[in-house]
Amino acid sequence: MLREQARLIPERIAIRQKDFGIWKPVTWRDYFERAAAVGSGFRALGLSEGGHVAILSENRVEWVLAQLGAGLVGAVTVGVYPTSPANEVAYVLGHCDAEIVICEDQEQVDKVLERRGELPGLRGIVVVETKGIRSYPAEFVTSFASLEDTGRTAQRAEPGAIDAVLARQSLSDIGLIIYTSGSTGKPKGAMLSYRNIRAQAIAVSERIGLAAATSHLSYLPLCHVAEQMLTTMAPVYNGSLVSFGESIRTVQEDLREVAPSMFLGVPRIWEKLNSAIHIKLAEAGGFRLKLFERAFAACEPFAEVAREKRTLAQRLTFAVSYWLIFRALQNYIGLRRVDVAMTGAAPIPAKIVRFFRTIGVPLVEVYGATETSGMAAGQRLSDLVPLCVGPAVAGAELARSDEGELLVRGDIVFSGYYKGEAATQAAIAPDGWLHTGDVVEIVQGQFKIVDRLKDIIITAGGKNLSPSEIENTVKASPFVKECIVIGEARKYVSALIQIDAETVGQWAEESGLTYTHFRSLAEHASVRELIEREIAAANAQLAQVSHIRRFHLLTKELDHDDDEVTATMKVRRSSIQTKYAHEIESLYGAAR
Repeated sequence: MLREQARLIPERIAIRQKDFGIWKPVTWRDYFERAAAVGSGFRALGLSEGGHVAILSENRVEWVLAQLGAGLVGAVTVGVYPTSPANEVAYVLGHCDAEIVICEDQEQVDKVLERRGELPGLRGIVVVETKGIRSYPAEFVTSFASLEDTGRTAQRAEPGAIDAVLARQSLSDIGLIIYTSGSTGKPKGAMLSYRNIRAQAIAVSERIGLAAATSHLSYLPLCHVAEQMLTTMAPVYNGSLVSFGESIRTVQEDLREVAPSMFLGVPRIWEKLNSAIHIKLAEAGGFRLKLFERAFAACEPFAEVAREKRTLAQRLTFAVSYWLIFRALQNYIGLRRVDVAMTGAAPIPAKIVRFFRTIGVPLVEVYGATETSGMAAGQRLSDLVPLCVGPAVAGAELARSDEGELLVRGDIVFSGYYKGEAATQAAIAPDGWLHTGDVVEIVQGQFKIVDRLKDIIITAGGKNLSPSEIENTVKASPFVKECIVIGEARKYVSALIQIDAETVGQWAEESGLTYTHFRSLAEHASVRELIEREIAAANAQLAQVSHIRRFHLLTKELDHDDDEVTATMKVRRSSIQTKYAHEIESLYGAAR
């Protein structure tokens, strides 16, 4: 695909990267030629055909050059989260048999060198930003610029090598290994073939209308299948534009500047944007806050009605609200020009989805997994069923088992786990159906994700509860960042709550409360009363048996380094329940 786009649209811009405030473009010809040089450089470093290249970096041009370069010489790319500590980095590098690792900077190089003794198969490290590495062993650590130069020299010596590799390539070849989050154990390496990648590119393009004119801001980790879907799979298939901002910390500023036509946010991103809007409105106060409340109340009843199906009165109501207040809010979060926005990768509170739809953000819910190469189901803007993730994407079959589990079949189903034959056989049945582990219901022909099969709670009274439903109802509050429900074999439901430091801090300042740090804020009696009110409001939306009867406010933020959440911020429930066993027992009166 990359070679073909370089032939068809050589001068069109494929990638833009912002460095020191300046956007630097890369054309499709440059993309292919630089990737080919990188791939040839890998071979010159001793990478074997079919060998594994690991990438330990935030999103940037060099990430995709390394990935596509590896593919051009028949190698396989493995992403490693740059936020991972050295022990997790070493596990992935060792398990995937990485021969070369691309590191963004000295910090990432140090993680690898710290565990070098555990990685006998590692041939070398390539570092993008060379500041601080002058004294490192030159025979083992080289720069990305040198890698490209070495590759160009190798290409001149063997000009037909890339074309020869591509001539041998087949759809069943593995192109990418993506490690799962590891929320219930060690991460597993899901192997994606070129058949999987092509099928996903077609599926996501059809479902949300991606084309050559689409523009995308790449900011979610490229180690994650969702960002791979939108930064490499679909753009290389469609010949569309991808922009890399300066860093993950400048996403909102980059959004305002890039104004992409398509945007994907995981639930935490949407929750943060929702909180940012509420803070902005609270700061504005007075007339503007009242104006927003009236506009929102007027437009919320038809938030899920497709624009082309709205009545004249509804269109006029939204138009007035848009020009008076919603347009400014869309500009503030950088999403005024999106044709479609998506939420996926984890459950999201229905209230959050409805909020953005009400203010005019064209938000759809989608469902997918690493094992489905990305999206497996997705809503269409013309057919929004609340709480659902839509029907199957093009080329995929979805079914519900007798136990209520979602099953997926088609070319998007991954090729298996690397060095995990038993796990692969447990996931993919002989007839090709992938067992997702997700419980679903079917509503108006669309799939509704209830919860993970393994997370369903059975109370002491024998009631089956979905912790995700309860947690998401609570997390709809802008004051709650995380909610972990407890209830397995218990008489009632309780929860561990992590407050949102930003919004609760803002509320505390407006209320005249003094605090010095996260713990003092969480332990303040007035904050507890605030969260009690939020939980009471959430309980009012839930069945009696699902009500949270007692809760504990966490006095620190959940941290990846403390093994409380994964690199993708998924809660490690077993770790949390062990670590906070005393606090949990106190909620049931067993601790003193």
